Amino acid sequence: MSGSSASIFDLLQDEEEQQPTAVRRRGRVAGWLRLGLAAAGLAAAVVLGLRMVGVGVSVAAVFAGFLALLLLRRLARTLAPPPPVPIRLRRPADHGEEDGSYNWTVRDALGSSVNRWEAKLSWSQGEPERFARAVLPVLGELVDELLRQRHGVTRATDPERARALLGEPLWNFLDTPPKRTPAPRDLAAIVATLEKL
Repeated sequence: MSGSSASIFDLLQDEEEQQPTAVRRRGRVAGWLRLGLAAAGLAAAVVLGLRMVGVGVSVAAVFAGFLALLLLRRLARTLAPPPPVPIRLRRPADHGEEDGSYNWTVRDALGSSVNRWEAKLSWSQGEPERFARAVLPVLGELVDELLRQRHGVTRATDPERARALLGEPLWNFLDTPPKRTPAPRDLAAIVATLEKL
């Protein structure tokens, strides 16, 4: 072993414990001194203001009052509870798909996605320009992603193969903006075609 001698107590000692007590004592004294000076300054300002108005007050009483208030404030800060931890919602374990029911109160990604699609479809209902601007590009991205994941192509990389996989009705629907907003049964047919990919 080396020539240094350290006991087990030296190794287990906290770094905070190794600080000299004089430094800690100096910090405490400085804190109390600041507190006393703040109380004295506030008391002097109040006494001076009251004497200007013609009210005579005991300087010691005003100083003691401000000192008590500042001490109470410091005590309240040290006893304040920690900030609250945000609560994360989870699906209850006893309810769910096992018993055939679904807890619709818990927000999940699928529910959010369905709500977004529902909002886009209702927003563009009866207005083909809005449908072509809001729904059709997102539907095209969804089709490209499905083609990429399942067949390794997209409409841009291999249009012939993508056209053969999608079929003429879906290809024409995505390629040309509709002159009217599709009916719900038309959208259902498109979704059924996408599910078969």
